Amino acid sequence: MTFRPGASLDPSQVEDVRGRRVGGRGVAIGGGGGLGLVLVIAFILLGGSPGDLGALSGQVIGDGGDAGPASTLLASECTTGADANAREDCRIVGYINSIQAYWTDEFAAGGSHYRPARTRFFTDQINTGCGFASAASGPFYCPSDGYVYIDLGFFSDLHTKFGAQGGPLAEAYVLAHEYGHHVQDLAGTLTGDSSQAGATGRSVRTELQADCFAGVWAHNAATTGFLEPITTAQVGQALDAAAAVGDDRIQQQTQGGVNPESWTHGSSAQRQKWFTTGYDHGDPNGCDTFSGNP
Repeated sequence: MTFRPGASLDPSQVEDVRGRRVGGRGVAIGGGGGLGLVLVIAFILLGGSPGDLGALSGQVIGDGGDAGPASTLLASECTTGADANAREDCRIVGYINSIQAYWTDEFAAGGSHYRPARTRFFTDQINTGCGFASAASGPFYCPSDGYVYIDLGFFSDLHTKFGAQGGPLAEAYVLAHEYGHHVQDLAGTLTGDSSQAGATGRSVRTELQADCFAGVWAHNAATTGFLEPITTAQVGQALDAAAAVGDDRIQQQTQGGVNPESWTHGSSAQRQKWFTTGYDHGDPNGCDTFSGNP
């Protein structure tokens, strides 16, 4: 995806705490409150296990402590579409700006107000309103504090560990999916119930709707003023990324078999189907993953 060089970026939508030291006093967490949300929501893309967060019952982990003040460099270095075309972190800022511009307009068209969510860049580990998280969690949305969290190293992992081809729209898909959860949160439909797993369970349906919302944004991305029109090849990048993080694909790679009863995010085919549905129709009203067969 190419940014329009003269587009004006808003880096205030991102807090950059990369490279800050985290650590601290340790806190026991055993399955309630923020942890319950983390188990479903923090593994938006990876289908990871609770062990990735050190979230086993009664386990004591570092709480992340104070990561220190956010860097102000993005504010001076990520100001235009030309910057987004030149640098990865500025590119991510641009995607976030475009995604939120779309949802702001969409909510307004429906007579409601979109409340923006910030993204926080971090390195290795961080304390959040949903509990402690490491880079192994993958990108995630935390409804308790209304932030999207991402270690930008995930985009390299997406290629090297999960076999995705990568590319600009693969990155944008990841972010648009997380902001899809923010939209669900604003609409009151985001679930934190990890007990409803399985190929047709509510957890999977929630994740697939976020995939569909990502496709809806992609359909409308060029209208936000930040990006040039998306190409067919770039759509293929997003579909490839969606397939790479399907529950069945990850289970086959890590466990040597597939168990649909334990799915929380959807199969590769499901995730591709719903991104495509959103992209083809360009309307969030077409993203009803909760009716019928997902």
